[in-house]
Amino acid sequence: MEAILVGMGANVPVNAVETTLRIAQALQKHDRIGVTELAGEVDLPRSTVFNHLKTLEENEYVVNEGGSYRLGCRFLKLGANARSHHDVHSVARGEVNRLAAETGEISALLIEEHGMGVFLHRAEGEQAVHIDSYIGQRIYLHGAALGKAILASLPRERVVEVVDRRGLPALTENTITDRGALFDELDRIESDGIAFDDQERLNGLRSVATPITDDTGAVLGAVSVAGPTSRVQGDRFRETLPAKLSDVGDVITLDLTYR
Repeated sequence: MEAILVGMGANVPVNAVETTLRIAQALQKHDRIGVTELAGEVDLPRSTVFNHLKTLEENEYVVNEGGSYRLGCRFLKLGANARSHHDVHSVARGEVNRLAAETGEISALLIEEHGMGVFLHRAEGEQAVHIDSYIGQRIYLHGAALGKAILASLPRERVVEVVDRRGLPALTENTITDRGALFDELDRIESDGIAFDDQERLNGLRSVATPITDDTGAVLGAVSVAGPTSRVQGDRFRETLPAKLSDVGDVITLDLTYR
């Protein structure tokens, strides 16, 4: 981020960079927002927010449309560059697209960063429900099949670090919020190679996921299929989709090994 802020000089104080990040993170929640409203949201003086916005605008990272600001498309390049450094994305995206087409549902690829899940790729089949999910979105790992698949493949001491740092907040009434129950679930997932999410992240949504590993067994991410409870139920939830995902996981791991 420091390289972006050419208008701030070479010796940018850390708190100035943090302020810019806070403003950029707040901007991503809005299509457009005025300076006064944004200042209130980030709890900073209007003049401070305006100065940071001006610098971001000069560097083409935000767009000023009649006094309302939005993130500029230049951020897309940063995200695309970050994503391109993950081999798992280039290898798995085709399989994610195929899963979505075959099942008619949502398929996604998630990785772990800083104890949170980050969507690297997602695809929608013809019947896919529209949910608040997008590339780059960060989610709690314990509340989704994708996240649990990753956690189950990590060393348990690393899982403890993640839980200590991020906690186990309830996302729905079905979310696992007890540490012991989570570890029991992770042991089952590690044994079976499949994770389930029965309305644990979003009400009305079920998902199935499998971890993606390299040839050493290190987890690189996870792939899932998700759909409404009306369609993802019974044998489809517990047998058909898990079998598809298990096959896809094997294909991606093989491709990563011999690419």
